[in-house]
Amino acid sequence: MFFGIITAVLLIGWGCELTSPMPQKTITQSKPEPVEANTILAPKPAEAQPQQVAPVQQTKTEPNVAQLTPVEPNLPVIKSTEPNTQTQTIIEQAAQKPAESKTVEPITQAESKTANELCNKCTALLSKYVDNDGFINYRLLLRKKLELLDILDSFKTLNRKDYDSWSRNDKIALWINAYNLELTKIILDNYPIESTRILRLFWPPNSIRHIKGIWDEHKFIIMDEEFTLQAIENRYLKGEFDEPRAFLAISYASVSGPPLRNEAYCGKDLSEQLDEQAKKFLSRPQGFKINRDSGVISISSILSPSWQGAKFISKYGTDLKFKSQEPAVRTILNFLTKYIPQQDVDYLETGNYTIEYINYDWTLNDRSGSQGGKVSYKHERANTNGG
Repeated sequence: MFFGIITAVLLIGWGCELTSPMPQKTITQSKPEPVEANTILAPKPAEAQPQQVAPVQQTKTEPNVAQLTPVEPNLPVIKSTEPNTQTQTIIEQAAQKPAESKTVEPITQAESKTANELCNKCTALLSKYVDNDGFINYRLLLRKKLELLDILDSFKTLNRKDYDSWSRNDKIALWINAYNLELTKIILDNYPIESTRILRLFWPPNSIRHIKGIWDEHKFIIMDEEFTLQAIENRYLKGEFDEPRAFLAISYASVSGPPLRNEAYCGKDLSEQLDEQAKKFLSRPQGFKINRDSGVISISSILSPSWQGAKFISKYGTDLKFKSQEPAVRTILNFLTKYIPQQDVDYLETGNYTIEYINYDWTLNDRSGSQGGKVSYKHERANTNGG
């Protein structure tokens, strides 16, 4: 009986233990639920690789947010475009160095403006005292000499740095104008021209040959440097600029010389002025003429090989035409073909003729009164045959 009671107690105790584990089973079921969820999530990585990819896409969108920070590195890249704007600004500044050289160009224009102003001053004087034939009223100009001296003072005080910035044509124009006006001053300093009885045997009383050392002894100042007329010819017209047409732009203050223009030479029009001057001179009998009847071509002695002719070779020399002539003569004939009428060109290129150089008349180109001289048409025959 005792044994039965113990058995009953044990059975009752076991039954209580069976009832108490149930909630533990629910607890263990609630624990397994996360575990089952975990175990469900564990298979879901396999299944839900896309779902893991979805989180990974979220983490990729988070890297995309991080790529938005790479887009913020793109903002440095934009900042690197700001360096590009800096390089652009550097390029612009480099491009603006032409703009700075454009600020230099206004300076050059201002300095060319100086050349134009000087040119205008010369024109104002020449238009007053020089006529259309290239003769000067020396008597009137002598009374107004201060006007000439004022211009020559502008040559004297011209700044060399300003001059260096001028165009080539502005510089050539300066030297032609300076030559003509300095020569005019030498004439005025010796006007009226005095001559001796002995020299009058060779030249007329009003010839500039009575003025001693006119080309190489009379000195003057340009840009604070000493010059002579001969120095201008050799150093600039022939030397530095090698512009042979300029030798028909300097007047030599004489009747047989190229006519002095009643306007100054200016850089912007220089080439046209030199061409026009050459045509004008060669259209005159003291410059060039053809006698077809006698088969004689007469050329100014300025263009002879012994005077200025050889200085034209570098620009107008040719081996294709006038082959029977020496190089300096070929050169001048070739130069003439650019400025004379076409029928004369044809005759020069294919005709048979003799060349002679016109005797030079040194009579002063004076329009003051009786001192103006007439052209002498004497000729000096050269032993050369044309064709």
